[in-house]
Amino acid sequence: MKKNTEENWLYEITPKRKLIHFNFKEIWQYRDLLILFVKRDITTVYKQTILGPLWFFIQPLFTAVIFTLVFNNIADIPTGNVPSFLFNLTGITAWNYFNQSLTQTSNTFTANAGIFGKVYFPRVIMPLKTVISGLFKFGIQLMILLVFYFYFLFKGFELSPNINLLLFPVYVLMMALLGLGAGMIISALTTKYRDLTVMVGFATSLLMYISAVPYPLSEVSEKIPSLAWLVKYNPLAQIIEGFRYMILDTGIFTWSGFFYTLAISVMLFLFGLIVFNRTEKNFIDTV
Repeated sequence: MKKNTEENWLYEITPKRKLIHFNFKEIWQYRDLLILFVKRDITTVYKQTILGPLWFFIQPLFTAVIFTLVFNNIADIPTGNVPSFLFNLTGITAWNYFNQSLTQTSNTFTANAGIFGKVYFPRVIMPLKTVISGLFKFGIQLMILLVFYFYFLFKGFELSPNINLLLFPVYVLMMALLGLGAGMIISALTTKYRDLTVMVGFATSLLMYISAVPYPLSEVSEKIPSLAWLVKYNPLAQIIEGFRYMILDTGIFTWSGFFYTLAISVMLFLFGLIVFNRTEKNFIDTV
């Protein structure tokens, strides 16, 4: 007489998956690998460079200085009662986190084809580690922003955050979801169309200028009303403007714009996850 024994399998291989597959349990099982990748990104990003981690400070500061000279001093774009340098630094800090999440996620399959072909682990760990490691750089640049914030406050400028500062985690989440979603879509497309790898850097540079990074959102409506809709309905512009509004209490904030941006962020992430999951099944044949 045979005894019925129940075995608890660690993994179950099935031919089909759900349309939206995000296995938190499996990701949690590989959390040590995720932490390892995050540590590697943080420690090796500027390894064998002369200035090393100082690039975390140099890049946003130099960009803010250039924006101040070009857009505020030469083009004479006003920033209200907020110092131009602080205005630009705030927008750049938010933009850099999204930009890193997008650009580094967009080459997930092509950059990791070697390791993907040798060992199994949840492929979505790679985009996740980019977003998590980006928080470290974002935190450093946020501290730089706070240093200059208190400097200008000491100089006598009237600066004050508002109650919207409670939405800060939500804005960070929206930036992460937008970067992840768009990055996963591009990474899936680059397995067949390598030209997209070259276009990402160029496209993000253009995207920055229609995301209200170097100018207030109100200036677009006044100076170029025919193209104002392009910036107004850009979810990144809403994030940058909302980021400035809650920290510097300047700019335009509407709840309709906030929920519109939140909805776009979630939908883009879910769509990117669907495309990413479908691509990971057979990308190794095309990369």
